[in-house]
Amino acid sequence: MTLEQRLRAVAADRYHDRHPFNRRMHAGTLTPEELRRWITNRFHYQRHIPVKDALILAALDGPALRRSWLRRIQDHDGLREGEGGLERWLRLGEAAGIERETLLSGREVLPGVRLAVEGYVNFCRLRTPLEAVAASLTELAAPDLMVTRIAAFEEHYPWIEAAGLQYFRTRVTQGAHDGKEALELVLGWAVSPADQDRAVAALHFKCDVLWSLLDAIDHAGTAAGSGRAAGPEGEAR
Repeated sequence: MTLEQRLRAVAADRYHDRHPFNRRMHAGTLTPEELRRWITNRFHYQRHIPVKDALILAALDGPALRRSWLRRIQDHDGLREGEGGLERWLRLGEAAGIERETLLSGREVLPGVRLAVEGYVNFCRLRTPLEAVAASLTELAAPDLMVTRIAAFEEHYPWIEAAGLQYFRTRVTQGAHDGKEALELVLGWAVSPADQDRAVAALHFKCDVLWSLLDAIDHAGTAAGSGRAAGPEGEAR
């Protein structure tokens, strides 16, 4: 099996689209409370994406590579105030009835989510550029997930304003580009069997990070006893 086949197999078999929470999201059975909990906690992950990309950027060798990777930070932070992926996620939160200040404060972020995100950021800080870039290859599976998520939100959660879904729509094309770019880098860098094993292990780790994040969100809902489907204002139905 080639390295590319191994990496794609990890993305196909271990990506968090298989997590029970995501499956329930796409089946339309999450309550508004559960969906808002996910949006709030996922934002903690989203706001650290440009941080981990800045750490990768600092370790890259050469202006061309750094210019290319810089685009990822700009995609999330925007080129100016009111633009970028983080702004679009804040608007998703507002469309779901979450105040912007609540998301920015981070006060409702679960401990398990904080731990998972910190683990990922430290991985990118301490490991080699090969491993940090390989960890980003969850992007290989992200575009298909975004397409599924858009359809699920439009069908099952019409109480969320359609404009709030723009983050997902943008990531369909951005994710495909980012995944292709990162894959080319990893395939070019990972020549030895040891490096190839490290790249595969890094992608395993990233999949575990995303899975652990959803575990924390899912467990919080179970602990609170919020397992019933509900209407837009949270009433059981």
